[in-house]
Amino acid sequence: MRIRTIAAVLAASTSAAALYAPAARAQQSEARYDIPAQDLAAALRRYAEISGKQVIAAEQIVAGKLSTAVRGRLTAGAALSRLLAGTGLSIDLVEGTLVARAGNGGGDAIEHIEQLDADIIVTGTRIRGTGPVGSPVAVIDRAAFEHSGRATLAELIQTIPQNFSGGPTEAVSGSTARGNAGTNLGFGSGINLRGLGSGSTLTLFDNGRPALGGGAGAFTDLSLVPSVAIESIEILTDGASAIYGSDAIAGVVNIRFRNRYEGFEARLRAGTADGDFGEVQLSQIAGAGWDGGNLTLAAEYYRRGNLPSSRRAFATEDLRPFGGPDLRSNFANPGSIVAANGQVFGIPRGQDGTRLTRADLVPGGFNRGDTRRNIDILPRQETKSLYLSAEQDLAPTISVFARALYADRRFETRRRLFGIQAQRVTSANPYYVDPIGTGQPITVYYDPAADFGPEGTRGRARAFNSSFGARADVGDWSVELSGGYGLQREHDEGVNVVHRLKLQRAAAATTTATAINLFGDGGVNDPALIDSLRGGQTRDVRYEVLSAALRADGTLFALPAGDVKAAFGAEYRRDRLRYHALIDVTSDEPVVSTIPGLPDQRAVKALYGEIVVPAFDAGAQFPGALTLSAAGRYEDYSDVGDTANPKFGARWVPLSGVTLRASYGRSFRAPYFTELVGAANALYQTLRLPDPKSPTGQTTALGLFGFRPDLGPEKARSWTAGVDLEPRFAPGLRLSATWFDIAYRDRIASANFDLQNFLVRRDIYGSLVDDAPDPALVSAYFADPSFSNPLGVTPTAIGAIVDGRTLNLSSATVRGIDFDLTFARPLAAGRVTLSLGGTRMLKIGSKVTDAAPEQNVLATLGNPVKLRLRGRAGLEFGAFDGGIAVNHVGGYRNLTVTPAEPVKSWTTFDLQLGTRIAASASGRSLRLALSINNLFDKAPPYVRFLTSNSAFGYDPEQASAIGRMAALQAVIAW
Repeated sequence: MRIRTIAAVLAASTSAAALYAPAARAQQSEARYDIPAQDLAAALRRYAEISGKQVIAAEQIVAGKLSTAVRGRLTAGAALSRLLAGTGLSIDLVEGTLVARAGNGGGDAIEHIEQLDADIIVTGTRIRGTGPVGSPVAVIDRAAFEHSGRATLAELIQTIPQNFSGGPTEAVSGSTARGNAGTNLGFGSGINLRGLGSGSTLTLFDNGRPALGGGAGAFTDLSLVPSVAIESIEILTDGASAIYGSDAIAGVVNIRFRNRYEGFEARLRAGTADGDFGEVQLSQIAGAGWDGGNLTLAAEYYRRGNLPSSRRAFATEDLRPFGGPDLRSNFANPGSIVAANGQVFGIPRGQDGTRLTRADLVPGGFNRGDTRRNIDILPRQETKSLYLSAEQDLAPTISVFARALYADRRFETRRRLFGIQAQRVTSANPYYVDPIGTGQPITVYYDPAADFGPEGTRGRARAFNSSFGARADVGDWSVELSGGYGLQREHDEGVNVVHRLKLQRAAAATTTATAINLFGDGGVNDPALIDSLRGGQTRDVRYEVLSAALRADGTLFALPAGDVKAAFGAEYRRDRLRYHALIDVTSDEPVVSTIPGLPDQRAVKALYGEIVVPAFDAGAQFPGALTLSAAGRYEDYSDVGDTANPKFGARWVPLSGVTLRASYGRSFRAPYFTELVGAANALYQTLRLPDPKSPTGQTTALGLFGFRPDLGPEKARSWTAGVDLEPRFAPGLRLSATWFDIAYRDRIASANFDLQNFLVRRDIYGSLVDDAPDPALVSAYFADPSFSNPLGVTPTAIGAIVDGRTLNLSSATVRGIDFDLTFARPLAAGRVTLSLGGTRMLKIGSKVTDAAPEQNVLATLGNPVKLRLRGRAGLEFGAFDGGIAVNHVGGYRNLTVTPAEPVKSWTTFDLQLGTRIAASASGRSLRLALSINNLFDKAPPYVRFLTSNSAFGYDPEQASAIGRMAALQAVIAW
């Protein structure tokens, strides 16, 4: 018997992209239903669209049956009970899905569905069975994930229009340090809503905080989450510190797991990017349910090869084919010689450097080398992960649960770790060649990769996250006591690292046994000698989180418009970060490196409360229904003090099919551990700065560098306002729009990049300048162990103190509009869906200090673009389904080069085709799918992207270098 999905997913008031089903309605305990009596299959589809409940029914069961009309504001259970009245059908709840069965049982339907509602806490609220009033939430359900063509959660997140792909992602690592990308030691992948930084987006696992990744603990590594275990991804694009505490400035991403799965499902996937880049994924989930309990186990293996720069034409330092400059390095193999008089000579090819003469050299310029040839765009990754969930009722009103996720990811990639240095060679070196015949020392520009092998890194990231607790129903209230423990460990080590000091000594050695030959073409040195010149680097990071929480939510009392519901809770969390490095590059003995001043731990205590009030409900007549909400949270940090943050929301349904909503809240981000090192990393130094107020044009100043010891939280104020329309004249059509405004202040930053203008632009930097320093304070700095006096001046010579330390300094304002349009209609024996969603950014205003003029950095390199879109057209017809999606990234400007250069927009298409075969009434099925992402193999637009030691021709923060990626997938369920 063929099973057909009638409707799917939690529905939402606004959606992040075309893939995502609208979500707000599923997040309300009640919704307005207007379903006329009609064919039962069509009625169930409409019910699913309104309620957001996934309903599955056999075609034979619903064929020829008519539904009862359902109208009014009802719970999901009451609405379905009325809909099925007189049909002879009942509902079973299987893995969170409603399955229609033959046999009358309307009462069971209410019990099943309303129990499901009661267990759900939607992201953005602590009240079960409801949703965040006034705030936009989008949901990517399991089906949308399957049809996205993406294998992993880390890949899927990059398609969300609200996400900016800068920051800690594997594609950006090694290219820039912006947005904590430089702390991503293990090539993980985080999310960065609105481009405000990974630390400003809170990521949760089933409402709990996991251990964090990277060298600073600045992001949640989504690459460690097995995709087979994911039920849905809920995305709140609104500030939510009043609900969750720190980090929820730009929004919250909550990963929901398949905790009530029953049955078996295997997933096999293989993909390739035109043979240059491949992946394999094997997954299995199994679950068993019994009266009052469930056990679910999921395992996944994912392996992906590296993507070398040599396989992508735009990943090169020679940008001339794209209209740019030649940025290749002066370091090459064979290398170049700079003579004592400054003349440059190229070393010829095709020789080993042992019999090289002055006449063989090529005068006139450097041999140029493309560093990118030995650098990978993406690392090789191999991930093994395991997820376990168990639930058991101990009594009719008491249940316990436990969940655990373990993942082990190994990586390896070629990249520059320490860069290259020119070598000074004297006539004592047995391979010395004098280009000008004077016998003086020469400088050789030599790329060691041919002898040592390409420099790189390899390592491992392991994470364990768990939660456990007990729930009890006390009348209308639900009380939960829970705890959690998370641990993430990361280790990396350098590959083919050159020991700089040993290489310098080898360049100065006097015998062929000890001297390095820098004059050949290729790897010409004895491997034993090369091995003696190798260095190394290892780094280890450990992040640990321990938490406990007591929560309660339920009905306070009833009003004419409905129940007033509330939630209260207390939480405790302890975080710890450990960092250890061993560097063997510049000295005879390896140097142990830690982070001086790193806090031992952080303890956080929190109290919160939330209330939802139905102000009035006039039914379908104007003024309709109004619901208000308020929330507040107080947190006390052991290291940065306390903070209190409120949030308010309103949802008004003046007419059927029209919803207006708004929210206001304050949020914050606590400093990272690495930002709280205080004076332990301080440097106090004398310097001379330009000063138009000085008769000499300069002032001798004392510069303060490092971190201020009084760093506090970053703070933000957020507004949203939105509208959701479902016109009755166009069934299946939904339009949503949300305006947002985030004012972000006290951002942790330093202005020392513009130190030379501190005294020139006192109107901007005046708050960082002390023009009349206290002599006692100056003397104290001079006596400090961190003081440096390169000018050799006395304390009385200091005319100003300038503060170049990292402190709560800058601010930002972000405004824009999220929008979504969806249309879904039955079509013969199938269904057609059309959707278009995206974000139109209006402003990203940035100020270095409060006194500085605001600069709009919107649509510039390193920041979000003005317009980002994702659309999809899908068709389901019998056992077949297919869809084509479009992804659009708007153009922007590259201000990192002079003159500024425009960057073109980038539009790609994805194709998905699938068929379900061998389906049976018992639930056995096989689904085969083909996905082709970037169908037309559209290359990224040209960007002159400059790094600290290299360059290339595309922007990894806005575009993918993978190209066309085709994958075959089979999902077997039984």
